[in-house]
Amino acid sequence: METNWAHLGTSIGASFLASLVECVEALTVILAVGSVRGWRSALAGCAAAVGILFVIVLILGRALLRAPLHALQLVVGILLVLFGLRWLRKAILRAATLIPFHDEVTVFEKNTALASSTGSNSDTGSNSDTWDKVAFASTFNITMLEGTEVVFIVIAVGAGGTGMSIPAGVGAFAALIVVTVLGLILQRPLSRVPENALKFVVGVLLSAFGTFWVGEGMNLQWPGSDWSIVALIICYLALAGAMVSVCRRFAHFA
Repeated sequence: METNWAHLGTSIGASFLASLVECVEALTVILAVGSVRGWRSALAGCAAAVGILFVIVLILGRALLRAPLHALQLVVGILLVLFGLRWLRKAILRAATLIPFHDEVTVFEKNTALASSTGSNSDTGSNSDTWDKVAFASTFNITMLEGTEVVFIVIAVGAGGTGMSIPAGVGAFAALIVVTVLGLILQRPLSRVPENALKFVVGVLLSAFGTFWVGEGMNLQWPGSDWSIVALIICYLALAGAMVSVCRRFAHFA
């Protein structure tokens, strides 16, 4: 039972944090487009993309249930490691000030200007009921783009173990609800969310999960069973922290 709690907690946490980051980035563009070109078309584009992503999750989820478990764990594990290291690399470079931080306010202003200058629309600057193809396409594209990563994370985190799909889905859904509610209340970009810190943590979690699944797929007997995930998280966290220090020294001498 204890090992199940270790697996359950990390599954929900990884899915929630990763989805939170993607939802925050999508929200910024949706707010920019909706405030300039009108909410009806903007929200319709977002809803259409969410519906398509939900169908994709159902189809892929059922298909993966038929795949051999060890082969699935190996493939998913490799993809998770690659995906997690990509997030971790960017987070490390940002923490070391080698690349600029992601600024939601800047992204909002850029997309607001772009939405204002794209095409001609009688709805621009108001919230009338006029249908706006540009607003629909913009929010549909950003939701699909960020949502595809969420779908991959949810499926990958849930596919490696029996009964983990639901916790992974719950984590992603909780992130969607949190960001949606905050967006409705604040109606501005969530610029105070420590996005790079979240990406740092998510990179560590996904890399640890991926490594664990690779081992499971290779029939490796992890010491402590599912608690090895926690040990892997600590190892990746320590390694990433050391890499931040190395990169900062490199930036200082460069």
